[in-house]
Amino acid sequence: MNTPSNAVTEPDLDAHVQAPAALSATRPLYWSVRRELWENRSVYVAPLIAAALFLFGYSISTFHLAKRVRAAMALDPAQLPASVATSFAMAATVIIMTGYIVGIFYCLDALYGERRDLSILFWKSLPVSDLTTVLSKASIPLVVMPLLGLALVFATHLAMLLLSSMVLLVSGLGVGMLWAQRFQMAMVLPYGLAVHVLWHAPLWAYLLLVSSWARRTPFLWAVLPPLALGVVERIAFQTTYFGKFMGYRVFGAMSEAFDLEPGSHRITRLSQLDPLVFLVTPGLWIGLIAAAALLVAAARLRRNREPI
Repeated sequence: MNTPSNAVTEPDLDAHVQAPAALSATRPLYWSVRRELWENRSVYVAPLIAAALFLFGYSISTFHLAKRVRAAMALDPAQLPASVATSFAMAATVIIMTGYIVGIFYCLDALYGERRDLSILFWKSLPVSDLTTVLSKASIPLVVMPLLGLALVFATHLAMLLLSSMVLLVSGLGVGMLWAQRFQMAMVLPYGLAVHVLWHAPLWAYLLLVSSWARRTPFLWAVLPPLALGVVERIAFQTTYFGKFMGYRVFGAMSEAFDLEPGSHRITRLSQLDPLVFLVTPGLWIGLIAAAALLVAAARLRRNREPI
């Protein structure tokens, strides 16, 4: 009578025993990412401050919002949506650019700092591989900061919308155009942010590689070699191929992922999003392969580098 019950319960016990083993592969990476956030509060504090300061400044500017809207409607009503959208685009730019600046300094100090303060001796004593550590540090500019920036931009835009709507309604003006414009940006912003994360992946990996290699002043080691290479090419061959390549690597995502009008970088309609063309762009996949190779090289350097 007990045989069937044993046959049923034994697989359940095995499943409970095997579940932690399956989850244990991701736990070192999870806790490593949490450690990075504990030790680098500027990752989320700086964008929060930028969003708060911009929202404070925008709240003051709303005292003249109704006057500006009436003036724009009197001159050219067709230009009203673009003029109102400028402040929202500026808010997104300020928050995301703050994240980029923090990300640059974070990456340059991520692997260099632990060798400088000798904390690498402690972290290497833990059962966490060098590759896991490097991936956790790479996840900050590639995953954590973009998601945080996106959430902050949406929250800031919502606060700006509510504040602007209240001011315009009190002044007897409509708010439908304002909300319609924000809906379009809400569709464009996640796509544009994802595009730039993928496109800039090799740049973040390069900064981490420099951080794992440099014995001092990683910022100079990250900037001076590419700059010197561009100068030498210009002097020796009278060409600027390397400079154009670097410009394409930094700013090329817009031209590859969006169907932009000639001489314009403004996204005015959703039909300008071109994800299929972006996904078949050779520069995207070459960059991702290069990023993977640079991260593996950074992990190997971390394994062999001694404390400073």
